[in-house]
Amino acid sequence: MQEFFDVLNETGVYIGKTETREKCHSDGLWHKAVVVFVINSNKQILLQKRSATKKLWPNMWDVSAGGHVLSGEFGFQSAIREAKEELNLNLDKQDLTFIGATTSVNTKGDIINKHFNEYYIAKMDIDINALKLQTEEVSEVKWIDKEEILERIKNNYDGITDKQGCWEYLAEFYKWLDTNK
Repeated sequence: MQEFFDVLNETGVYIGKTETREKCHSDGLWHKAVVVFVINSNKQILLQKRSATKKLWPNMWDVSAGGHVLSGEFGFQSAIREAKEELNLNLDKQDLTFIGATTSVNTKGDIINKHFNEYYIAKMDIDINALKLQTEEVSEVKWIDKEEILERIKNNYDGITDKQGCWEYLAEFYKWLDTNK
C-alpha cells in the first residue's frame, strides 16, 4: 500500500499538497513524524530493536514506537496507529501525553528525511511477552532503566539511534518526573 504524506513548508505549514513517501524522501520534502515513549511505573522505557531490513538505523535500538503521519492524520492518531502496527499495543488519546516537538533532517543514501516531529509519553505497565511485533519493522523489544538510557544518550547515543531531538525530549521528561514527584 502506497503511503501519502501532507507536504509542509520549512515552518511546518501545510501547503495544500500531498506526496508519496518515496517522493517526500527523494526530494527532501518536509512532512510529519511521531514518536511514542512507553514508560512503566519503574520509570523504565520500552525500546524496540529496528528490523535488519530498515533503510535507516537497521538493527539499532529505538523509541517504543513511531513513524510518519499519514495525509489527513493528526499526530496523536498516528502515534496510536504506529503503536498498534508495530507492537500490537492498544492506545487511545487519553493514554498519550504530548511533551514537545522538533524538526530533524536525516540523510542516508538516497533518503532525505525532513520531519516535523511530535513526541508523546504513554505511561503504562505492559508484559512485553504479550506484544505481537511487526517483524518488518521490529525484531525485539526490551525494558531499559532510566539511568541506562540517559547514559546512552549522554555517550553519543551508545547503541541507540542518533535521533538527536528525540532522545533529548525523553531526558527532559525524566528530569521533570524527578522534580515533580
